[in-house]
Amino acid sequence: MTRSFEQAIAVFAPALPLAVAYSGGADSTALLLACVRKWPGQVVAVHVHHGLQAAGDDFEHHCRRVCAELQVPLMVQKVDARHAPGQSPEAAARLARYQAIDALALHGQAAIQTIAIAQHADDQVETLLLALSRGAGLPGLSAMAAQWQRAGLSYCRPLLEVSSAAIRDWLQAQGAAFIEDPSNGDERFTRNRIRARLLPALQACFPQFRATFARSSRHAAQAQALLQEVAAEDLARIGALPDIKALQGLSQARLANVLRHWLLQAHQVTPTSAQLDALMVQVAACRTRGHQVHLKVGLGFCVRRGKVLDWYNPHPLQPSPNLSCP
Repeated sequence: MTRSFEQAIAVFAPALPLAVAYSGGADSTALLLACVRKWPGQVVAVHVHHGLQAAGDDFEHHCRRVCAELQVPLMVQKVDARHAPGQSPEAAARLARYQAIDALALHGQAAIQTIAIAQHADDQVETLLLALSRGAGLPGLSAMAAQWQRAGLSYCRPLLEVSSAAIRDWLQAQGAAFIEDPSNGDERFTRNRIRARLLPALQACFPQFRATFARSSRHAAQAQALLQEVAAEDLARIGALPDIKALQGLSQARLANVLRHWLLQAHQVTPTSAQLDALMVQVAACRTRGHQVHLKVGLGFCVRRGKVLDWYNPHPLQPSPNLSCP
């Protein structure tokens, strides 16, 4: 079963002071209002102006007005969230948003301990369905984490077990004002099509789909955590610059697992399935000193340096689209 909004807030116990990521929409408005009531004087709001919509200034003005009425400090950061070639617009906006929140929380006047984000059960389902549509592995099927650490800060999503409808019902009962992002109705974006077309169908066929899908994501997350433990053990044995001969001694499954882990942990790179398959073929082929490896992976290249494998980015100042948030 999903939780009610009141139940989710009742069990939410973050380290204070708390920052709430506040867009001005229904979900973040409800979270901000509930947190301000529960911890008066211990909450600040963080608003990121993405610079992607003409209405962005109106969003900021609305947030300033609401925070003034609530007597809540508001920190605003303007960013350029335009996507690079080959990068999804959603990924670019997400990366810019988290980087801006990190900067505000770390360098703002308040000593922020926790940052709360208002993503909810419907968002979780949409994330899982997007991952399935793209043929994702366990990291994608794990969907969004309820809490994690980033840049020395604690992030949390206290509403992941609350439906969008339950949040809006609570907000309507409070008579609180919020804004609707016009881009949320644009079905050119896959997530919006899922929200508009698939979620109503799932509700009609499987009324408990939010809870059951969330359970599947938790199972995937547990399995992924185990794979990460195995990968960390394997990487410790074969070296921070992986020894090619040691890599060749692994099974195909463990080889794929440790290569993914190494690329992500050491270089913040997530290879595509095709890139990973090609890299595994090249590792297996390194049977002579003369065999060279120079394979594009992410924005850089995997190369052979004597007995070990390495990765480098020829344009180190260019931000990598592979950086991601849970």
